[in-house]
Amino acid sequence: MQFSYLGVNYKDAQLDIRGKAAFTDVKKLTFCQRAAEAGVEQCMPLSTCNRSEVFYLHESDGQSRQMQKIYEEMFQEAVGGGCVRSLTGEAAMAYLFRIAAGLESLVLGEDQILGQVREAFEDARAMGHCGKELHRAVQDAIACAKRVKASFKISEKPLSVSYIGIQKLRAACGIAGKRILVIGSGKAAALALQYLFEFPDVSVVACSRTYAHASRLREAFPKTEIIPYGQWRQAIGGCDAVISATASPHLIIKKEDLLPTKPMALLDLAAPRDIDASLGEHPLVTLLDLDSLQAIAVENQKEREALAQKSKALIDEKARETLHWLRHCGVDSTIASLQQRCCAIAEDSFSYLSRKMEFTSREQALLRKVLNASLLRLLREPIRELKQIDGKEEQEECKRLMDRLFHLTGEQV
Repeated sequence: MQFSYLGVNYKDAQLDIRGKAAFTDVKKLTFCQRAAEAGVEQCMPLSTCNRSEVFYLHESDGQSRQMQKIYEEMFQEAVGGGCVRSLTGEAAMAYLFRIAAGLESLVLGEDQILGQVREAFEDARAMGHCGKELHRAVQDAIACAKRVKASFKISEKPLSVSYIGIQKLRAACGIAGKRILVIGSGKAAALALQYLFEFPDVSVVACSRTYAHASRLREAFPKTEIIPYGQWRQAIGGCDAVISATASPHLIIKKEDLLPTKPMALLDLAAPRDIDASLGEHPLVTLLDLDSLQAIAVENQKEREALAQKSKALIDEKARETLHWLRHCGVDSTIASLQQRCCAIAEDSFSYLSRKMEFTSREQALLRKVLNASLLRLLREPIRELKQIDGKEEQEECKRLMDRLFHLTGEQV
């Protein structure tokens, strides 16, 4: 049985192509049904804004070609230009493990993809297209991803300049229990508010040139105090920090606007600048701007890449272990039957000896244990050899031979 992958992702396909290849719930069901008709009974579509991919198990190259055909027929508008990739065996298994760990994501090391892999797995299982082999592969990938996240902490290196800015602001003046002015009402300002309200007892005043835009921020963050834009100069004196994130082409806070009498932190999230750079020279002012924050983000990205490279050895090792299990799980039923036959013979022998001889309860436990261990020891080498057989045809031949030698037909596995 082979493990394979096919599909498109953000590395090879633009957003409009990925949109045309997206799996709706109906398309997932239709694809899996068509795959089953082609003899591929285990398959898991994984569809996000950055990928439209399928992981599946098959017995022959012909089935793999059929899966490619089904995908191309379902997404005719998206498959042109050679953007559909396919992998088989160790490469496909390692790719699944890297996806689960966030190493194939647009944002390296992000955590959201792990939940999306879980959801795709649950969908495949609910639709009846997940056997023990696919179950093992996905669960091993999830377990490995958790270990990578715990050991290497890739996602803990922040890449968002807004998040980095708030953390630097906290280091400069503290946030909990402080009063902070936010100027602006766009995405950067909203992100700043989101991160600010993660701290206890923070007091936030916000304003925007358009009062209605600022009011919309209060809908998302009800604890925000909204003031008219023209009042920010009066409000700034009672604040411990200022965050400015407008789209203005001109400076908002000039040197003459601020005469600090106590330590104050200024966070400029705008490009071009909102805050006069010369304010950073004031002994009571700590000025943080996009240049310094982006430099930190770039450095964090490099650290993520280094950590991802370090985690690769673990991921490859765990993927190989899963693939090794997959290649040999075809003889599991024969091994289980052999072990059950040994246990049944050991129990028959124990029952016979117990009827013929008197044993204490301690001797009975020891006798049963020795009989089981002795018979299972006899099978140790044959089982080891069975587990080393890769080819399906050879596995089937050995299973038939074991059945003939040990009369395993009818054994309950």
